Amino acid sequence: MSNPLISILTPFKNTEQYLPECIESIQNQSHQNWELLIIDDHSNDKSYELVNTFAAHDKRIKLYKNKGNGIINALRLAFSESSGHYITRMDSDDIMHSEKLSMMLNDLQTHGKQHIALGLVKYFSDNGIGDGYAKYESWLNNLTQYGHNYTEIYKECVIPSPCWMLHRDDLLNCQGFIPERYPEDYDLTFRLYKNNIKCIPSNTVLHYWRDYSTRASRTDEHYAENHFLELKVDYFLELNYDDSRPLTIWGAGQKGKKVAQLLKTKHIPFIWICDNPKKIGKHIYDELLHNFQYLEDLKNPQSIVTVANAESQKEITSYFQEQKMVSMIDYFFFC
Repeated sequence: MSNPLISILTPFKNTEQYLPECIESIQNQSHQNWELLIIDDHSNDKSYELVNTFAAHDKRIKLYKNKGNGIINALRLAFSESSGHYITRMDSDDIMHSEKLSMMLNDLQTHGKQHIALGLVKYFSDNGIGDGYAKYESWLNNLTQYGHNYTEIYKECVIPSPCWMLHRDDLLNCQGFIPERYPEDYDLTFRLYKNNIKCIPSNTVLHYWRDYSTRASRTDEHYAENHFLELKVDYFLELNYDDSRPLTIWGAGQKGKKVAQLLKTKHIPFIWICDNPKKIGKHIYDELLHNFQYLEDLKNPQSIVTVANAESQKEITSYFQEQKMVSMIDYFFFC
């Protein structure tokens, strides 16, 4: 198909201030054969009326009200009403590069099914971007430039929720937005990884990601760190865990303790490694904390690393490399 239809799925809630810029960036795409399935998730500002005005003048904009609650239900409704051969998401407070749809479409048409098109992202904010978001942007874009996104999937969400495009069949095969599980973008990313959907490298900033204090990822309880860890542990056990090998947890900070709790809840045995002399030899959750040297007694272990300190991570990585251990087979960074 030389000019296929692209379906853009966009939930919104109380983003009246940002919606005009968002919709206009879609209307200004060089690829014009698109439909915008835009879902009002119970806004109490004038967002619905604003979008309705746009829809009245552009029949490609199809406005609905969410029958359920939350982003997942809104995305399900949008997808159920879509007709496009290709599917993408958009956040109602963000801005598309004018070539975004065209470049992603070209990537998918070049590489075929079982691929996901990506683009680099750029954060922007009226109040400036904090160091944490700047580091995340740099880390994410570095992975995307080489299509190596899955290699660090247990650290953070490696596919930005509003900057991907898939063949419709591939999204259906990955069960789309069927699971009622938050954070929904991270869950979908793991299902893409599970189904061997390959990431197409990109060197172009295609999406401008707005940050502000009331953004859902900052305020919604569904995006709290505990939900991320539960998701990581569940998918690790399903996709990468080898129960014939001893499993170690590195680190006994907040994340290490949460991972230990989750593993104990699921009756998964593990050995706990720690470099804090105040904790070594003590018990937490009835588990003895060992020092680093204890690793020498283990045969062919798998390791979950929850140590956040960057220098410590480098030292740990060097140790794994010296032992000829392979990332995503033998060791997994969870932070």
